[in-house]
Amino acid sequence: MPSKRTTGLSTEQFAELCKRVSDAIGPWNPPAGRPRALSLGKAVKATVMYFKNNITQEVIGELLEVSQPTVSRVIAELEPVIADVLAEYVPDLPEELTGRVVLVDGTLAPCWSWADAPELRSGKHHTTGHNHQVVADLDGRLLHVGDPLPGRTHDTRAVRDTGLLATLDPANTIADKGYLGTGILTPIRKPPGAELLEWQKTFNTQVNSLRAVVERVIANLKTWRIVHTDYRRPRTTYPMAFNTIRALHFFKLAF
Repeated sequence: MPSKRTTGLSTEQFAELCKRVSDAIGPWNPPAGRPRALSLGKAVKATVMYFKNNITQEVIGELLEVSQPTVSRVIAELEPVIADVLAEYVPDLPEELTGRVVLVDGTLAPCWSWADAPELRSGKHHTTGHNHQVVADLDGRLLHVGDPLPGRTHDTRAVRDTGLLATLDPANTIADKGYLGTGILTPIRKPPGAELLEWQKTFNTQVNSLRAVVERVIANLKTWRIVHTDYRRPRTTYPMAFNTIRALHFFKLAF
Protein backbone atom coordinates (compact mmCIF):
# COMPACT_ATOMS: atom_id res chain seq x y z
CA MET A 1 0.00 0.00 0.00
CA PRO A 2 1.89 3.09 -1.17
CA SER A 3 1.63 6.09 1.14
CA LYS A 4 0.44 9.51 0.06
CA ARG A 5 3.11 12.18 0.21
CA THR A 6 0.81 14.68 1.90
CA THR A 7 -0.28 12.47 4.80
CA GLY A 8 2.19 9.58 4.94
CA LEU A 9 -0.78 7.19 5.02
CA SER A 10 -2.05 4.87 2.33
CA THR A 11 -5.51 5.44 0.85
CA GLU A 12 -6.87 2.58 2.98
CA GLN A 13 -5.25 3.85 6.17
CA PHE A 14 -6.53 7.37 5.62
CA ALA A 15 -10.05 6.11 4.95
CA GLU A 16 -9.96 4.06 8.16
CA LEU A 17 -8.72 7.07 10.11
CA CYS A 18 -11.52 9.28 8.75
CA LYS A 19 -14.11 6.63 9.65
CA ARG A 20 -12.82 6.37 13.21
CA VAL A 21 -12.82 10.15 13.64
CA SER A 22 -16.34 10.40 12.21
CA ASP A 23 -17.62 7.68 14.53
CA ALA A 24 -16.04 9.44 17.51
CA ILE A 25 -17.31 12.97 16.91
CA GLY A 26 -20.62 12.38 15.16
CA PRO A 27 -21.99 14.94 12.69
CA TRP A 28 -19.25 17.27 11.48
CA ASN A 29 -21.48 20.05 10.16
CA PRO A 30 -24.04 21.73 12.43
CA PRO A 31 -27.68 20.71 11.84
CA ALA A 32 -28.54 24.30 10.97
CA GLY A 33 -26.60 27.34 9.92
CA ARG A 34 -23.43 27.77 7.96
CA PRO A 35 -21.48 24.57 7.16
CA ARG A 36 -17.82 24.28 8.06
CA ALA A 37 -15.24 25.57 5.62
CA LEU A 38 -13.64 22.11 5.37
CA SER A 39 -15.29 18.73 5.02
CA LEU A 40 -14.34 16.20 7.68
CA GLY A 41 -12.03 14.40 5.24
CA LYS A 42 -10.20 17.60 4.38
CA ALA A 43 -10.01 18.60 8.04
CA VAL A 44 -8.39 15.26 8.90
CA LYS A 45 -6.09 15.68 5.92
CA ALA A 46 -5.05 19.18 7.04
CA THR A 47 -4.22 17.85 10.51
CA VAL A 48 -2.22 14.82 9.36
CA MET A 49 -0.53 16.85 6.60
CA TYR A 50 0.70 19.30 9.23
CA PHE A 51 2.25 16.52 11.32
CA LYS A 52 3.71 14.71 8.32
CA ASN A 53 5.36 17.71 6.64
CA ASN A 54 5.59 20.44 9.31
CA ILE A 55 4.74 23.06 6.72
CA THR A 56 3.14 26.29 7.86
CA GLN A 57 -0.58 26.45 8.40
CA GLU A 58 -0.74 29.25 5.84
CA VAL A 59 0.55 26.88 3.16
CA ILE A 60 -1.94 24.17 4.15
CA GLY A 61 -4.70 26.77 4.06
CA GLU A 62 -3.70 27.87 0.57
CA LEU A 63 -3.62 24.26 -0.66
CA LEU A 64 -7.08 23.58 0.77
CA GLU A 65 -8.44 27.05 -0.05
CA VAL A 66 -9.22 28.09 3.52
CA SER A 67 -7.70 30.59 5.94
CA GLN A 68 -4.80 29.90 8.31
CA PRO A 69 -7.08 30.35 11.39
CA THR A 70 -9.38 27.65 9.99
CA VAL A 71 -6.44 25.25 9.68
CA SER A 72 -5.28 26.12 13.19
CA ARG A 73 -8.74 25.43 14.63
CA VAL A 74 -9.19 22.05 12.96
CA ILE A 75 -5.73 20.89 14.06
CA ALA A 76 -6.47 21.87 17.66
CA GLU A 77 -9.88 20.21 17.48
CA LEU A 78 -8.90 16.97 15.77
CA GLU A 79 -5.49 16.10 17.19
CA PRO A 80 -6.86 14.82 20.54
CA VAL A 81 -9.58 12.90 18.69
CA ILE A 82 -7.02 11.21 16.43
CA ALA A 83 -4.83 10.35 19.42
CA ASP A 84 -7.84 8.83 21.18
CA VAL A 85 -9.24 6.77 18.28
CA LEU A 86 -5.79 5.33 17.49
CA ALA A 87 -4.69 4.78 21.10
CA GLU A 88 -5.25 1.02 20.81
CA TYR A 89 -2.33 0.81 18.37
CA VAL A 90 0.18 2.18 20.89
CA PRO A 91 1.62 -0.98 22.49
CA ASP A 92 1.83 -1.76 26.17
CA LEU A 93 5.56 -1.93 26.79
CA PRO A 94 5.75 -4.58 29.54
CA GLU A 95 3.84 -7.05 27.34
CA GLU A 96 6.05 -6.28 24.35
CA LEU A 97 9.26 -6.89 26.30
CA THR A 98 8.56 -10.46 27.34
CA GLY A 99 11.46 -12.67 26.28
CA ARG A 100 13.02 -10.04 23.99
CA VAL A 101 16.45 -8.50 23.67
CA VAL A 102 15.75 -4.81 23.11
CA LEU A 103 17.57 -1.65 22.10
CA VAL A 104 17.03 1.72 23.75
CA ASP A 105 18.15 5.15 22.59
CA GLY A 106 17.24 8.76 23.15
CA THR A 107 16.36 11.24 20.45
CA LEU A 108 15.74 14.98 20.41
CA ALA A 109 12.64 16.39 18.75
CA PRO A 110 13.71 19.99 18.06
CA CYS A 111 11.61 23.04 18.83
CA TRP A 112 11.90 26.80 18.86
CA SER A 113 14.14 28.38 21.49
CA TRP A 114 11.64 29.91 23.89
CA ALA A 115 13.24 32.41 26.24
CA ASP A 116 11.15 31.18 29.18
CA ALA A 117 12.14 27.53 28.70
CA PRO A 118 15.96 27.25 28.96
CA GLU A 119 15.56 23.65 30.16
CA LEU A 120 14.75 22.63 26.59
CA ARG A 121 18.32 23.29 25.42
CA SER A 122 20.37 20.14 24.87
CA GLY A 123 24.11 20.56 25.38
CA LYS A 124 24.73 17.36 23.42
CA HIS A 125 22.76 18.51 20.36
CA HIS A 126 23.45 22.26 20.76
CA THR A 127 19.80 23.11 20.14
CA THR A 128 16.45 23.09 21.92
CA GLY A 129 13.86 20.34 21.92
CA HIS A 130 12.30 17.43 23.79
CA ASN A 131 14.02 14.20 24.75
CA HIS A 132 12.19 10.97 23.86
CA GLN A 133 13.28 7.49 24.83
CA VAL A 134 12.79 4.91 22.08
CA VAL A 135 12.75 1.12 22.45
CA ALA A 136 12.98 -1.35 19.54
CA ASP A 137 13.74 -5.03 19.15
CA LEU A 138 16.59 -6.56 17.17
CA ASP A 139 14.34 -7.00 14.14
CA GLY A 140 13.74 -3.26 13.95
CA ARG A 141 10.23 -3.33 15.37
CA LEU A 142 9.33 -0.18 17.29
CA LEU A 143 8.07 -1.08 20.76
CA HIS A 144 7.90 2.21 22.63
CA VAL A 145 8.33 5.96 22.29
CA GLY A 146 8.42 7.76 25.62
CA ASP A 147 6.65 10.96 26.61
CA PRO A 148 8.61 14.21 26.17
CA LEU A 149 11.20 15.35 28.67
CA PRO A 150 13.16 18.64 28.58
CA GLY A 151 15.94 18.56 26.01
CA ARG A 152 18.65 19.02 28.62
CA THR A 153 17.72 15.68 30.24
CA HIS A 154 20.60 13.22 29.89
CA ASP A 155 19.64 9.77 28.62
CA THR A 156 20.79 8.18 31.88
CA ARG A 157 18.38 10.33 33.83
CA ALA A 158 15.65 10.07 31.21
CA VAL A 159 15.57 6.28 31.27
CA ARG A 160 15.16 6.48 35.06
CA ASP A 161 12.74 9.42 35.30
CA THR A 162 10.34 7.86 32.80
CA GLY A 163 10.26 4.59 34.75
CA LEU A 164 11.63 2.84 31.70
CA LEU A 165 14.66 1.43 33.52
CA ALA A 166 12.37 -0.28 36.02
CA THR A 167 10.49 -1.89 33.12
CA LEU A 168 13.49 -2.95 31.06
CA ASP A 169 15.62 -5.97 31.88
CA PRO A 170 19.11 -4.43 31.78
CA ALA A 171 20.64 -7.83 31.02
CA ASN A 172 18.56 -7.98 27.82
CA THR A 173 18.93 -4.31 26.84
CA ILE A 174 21.55 -2.70 24.61
CA ALA A 175 22.29 1.03 24.36
CA ASP A 176 25.05 3.56 23.68
CA LYS A 177 27.51 5.09 26.14
CA GLY A 178 24.90 7.61 27.23
CA TYR A 179 23.46 4.85 29.40
CA LEU A 180 26.65 3.95 31.28
CA GLY A 181 25.96 3.27 34.93
CA THR A 182 22.41 2.03 34.42
CA GLY A 183 23.28 -1.66 34.18
CA ILE A 184 22.30 -1.71 30.50
CA LEU A 185 24.78 -3.31 28.09
CA THR A 186 26.79 -0.50 26.46
CA PRO A 187 30.08 -0.14 24.57
CA ILE A 188 33.16 -0.10 26.78
CA ARG A 189 34.54 3.37 27.46
CA LYS A 190 38.20 3.94 26.72
CA PRO A 191 40.09 4.32 30.02
CA PRO A 192 41.91 7.62 30.63
CA GLY A 193 45.42 7.56 29.19
CA ALA A 194 45.05 4.08 27.72
CA GLU A 195 43.69 2.27 24.71
CA LEU A 196 41.05 -0.40 24.50
CA LEU A 197 42.22 -3.98 24.17
CA GLU A 198 41.50 -5.75 20.91
CA TRP A 199 38.70 -7.84 22.39
CA GLN A 200 37.13 -4.65 23.78
CA LYS A 201 37.27 -3.01 20.36
CA THR A 202 35.64 -6.07 18.83
CA PHE A 203 32.97 -6.02 21.52
CA ASN A 204 32.24 -2.34 20.88
CA THR A 205 31.98 -2.95 17.13
CA GLN A 206 29.43 -5.70 17.71
CA VAL A 207 27.37 -3.59 20.12
CA ASN A 208 27.36 -0.60 17.78
CA SER A 209 26.32 -2.84 14.89
CA LEU A 210 23.30 -3.99 16.86
CA ARG A 211 22.51 -0.43 17.95
CA ALA A 212 22.25 0.71 14.34
CA VAL A 213 18.83 -0.96 14.26
CA VAL A 214 17.28 1.47 16.76
CA GLU A 215 18.83 4.41 14.93
CA ARG A 216 17.00 3.33 11.78
CA VAL A 217 13.78 2.98 13.78
CA ILE A 218 14.19 6.56 15.02
CA ALA A 219 14.86 7.78 11.49
CA ASN A 220 11.60 6.15 10.38
CA LEU A 221 9.71 7.81 13.24
CA LYS A 222 11.12 11.14 12.16
CA THR A 223 9.58 10.86 8.72
CA TRP A 224 6.88 12.72 10.64
CA ARG A 225 8.70 15.96 10.02
CA ILE A 226 7.19 17.72 13.00
CA VAL A 227 9.50 15.68 15.27
CA HIS A 228 12.45 16.16 12.90
CA THR A 229 12.30 19.93 12.36
CA ASP A 230 11.43 22.77 14.73
CA TYR A 231 8.06 22.59 16.44
CA ARG A 232 6.55 26.06 16.01
CA ARG A 233 3.22 26.01 17.85
CA PRO A 234 2.99 27.15 21.51
CA ARG A 235 5.15 24.80 23.54
CA THR A 236 2.23 23.85 25.82
CA THR A 237 0.64 22.14 22.81
CA TYR A 238 3.58 19.81 22.18
CA PRO A 239 2.59 16.91 24.49
CA MET A 240 -0.82 16.59 22.83
CA ALA A 241 0.67 16.90 19.35
CA PHE A 242 3.23 14.24 20.20
CA ASN A 243 0.56 11.86 21.49
CA THR A 244 -1.15 12.22 18.13
CA ILE A 245 2.04 11.63 16.15
CA ARG A 246 2.91 8.57 18.22
CA ALA A 247 -0.56 7.10 17.69
CA LEU A 248 -0.45 7.84 13.95
CA HIS A 249 2.97 6.21 13.60
CA PHE A 250 1.99 3.00 15.39
CA PHE A 251 -1.27 2.92 13.43
CA LYS A 252 0.66 3.22 10.19
CA LEU A 253 3.02 0.41 11.21
CA ALA A 254 0.26 -1.95 12.35
CA PHE A 255 -2.68 -1.35 10.00
